Formats: sequence, structure tokens, C-alpha cells
Amino acid sequence: MFYVMGGLRERKRQRTHDTISATAIRLFLARGFDAVSVADVAEAAEVSKPTLFRYFPSKEDLVLHRIGDHQGESARVVRERAEGVGPVEALHRHFLDGLARRDPVTGLNDVPEVLAYHRLVFETPALVARVAAFAEADEAALATALEDTESPLVAAVRAAQILAVRRVLARENWRQLMAGRSADELYPDAVAAADQAFGFLR
Repeated sequence: MFYVMGGLRERKRQRTHDTISATAIRLFLARGFDAVSVADVAEAAEVSKPTLFRYFPSKEDLVLHRIGDHQGESARVVRERAEGVGPVEALHRHFLDGLARRDPVTGLNDVPEVLAYHRLVFETPALVARVAAFAEADEAALATALEDTESPLVAAVRAAQILAVRRVLARENWRQLMAGRSADELYPDAVAAADQAFGFLR
């Protein structure tokens, strides 16, 4: 019974988390990030402000937890790569796999809600600043992972280069989608661009 109750409690927590997040993003998309208060989100989600803050420590977290869920991903890919596969090759393959799956992190996802979410993030200064902090943490984690095969200085430079390539590719994919191209139409060009860009890193 203890384990059943624990499972039910966890599912309830996840539902509450998802409800708060979905409500917040819906309000932010409708009114703008700065025009919606945490109190507005709590009221619409039918939770108290203290409850909301237990799930999301800041207003920015209501939006950016989706990006935060990917923190450290590049470092993990490098650490878990197959024997004989170099770090750049592993990350290249991972990015191509993301394109094939239309992973929003690659920018190649034309679901309207995803496009609107990216617009919200990229056009809100407070969120852009927070994303930059995520990127800095990711860069440090990737540099540490690369130190298994590189000196600390080379690892730091390589990490910065790799994540810059990923960021530029994702932003260009998003820009093309916002200009009216579909993800399926853009996919071959996105793959070719990724192949070329990661080729610069070899």
C-alpha cells in the first residue's frame, strides 16, 4: 500500500506541475510574459502562490523548465558515446537524430504551439538572459566532459564552438519555419546544414 500511495502522490504532483506549466504558457502567449503575474498564473491554475513556487522557483522557470530539462545533454552524449566514436561525431549524430525526431531543441518543429513558445522565449529579454545562463552552464559541463580527451583550455574552446554551432543551426531552422517553410520541407536542408557546420569542427 505504501508504494501504491507513493505512486499516486507522484502522479498527482506531476499533474499539478503540468497544469501550472500549461496554464502559465497559455497566459504568457496570450498576453505577453511581462503582462502576466505569478498571481495571475496561480489563480488560473487554481493553486496558491506558495504551491506554485514549490514547483517553479521563479516566474522564468514556468517557461524555461522545458529547456532546463535538456541541461547537460551534450555532456551526457559525450560521456556515453560508443567506443571509437569521437565527441564531435557523437554530438553530430545526436543532432541529426533530433532533426529526424523533430525535437524542438533543434528548431525543426513546426507545431504551432512550439513555434509560439520559441517566439515567446526569443522575444522576452528576461527569458533570453536566463537561456544564456543555461547555455553557460551547458558549456562548462561539456568542457568538463571533453577534458577526458583534451587539455582544459582546448576542451573549453571546443565546448564553446560545438554549442555555438548547435545554437546557430537551431535558430536558423526556427527562422526558416517562421518564414513559412514546413519542417518536412526544411528537413533535407537542415541535415545538409548540420553536416556542413559540424564538419567545421573536425
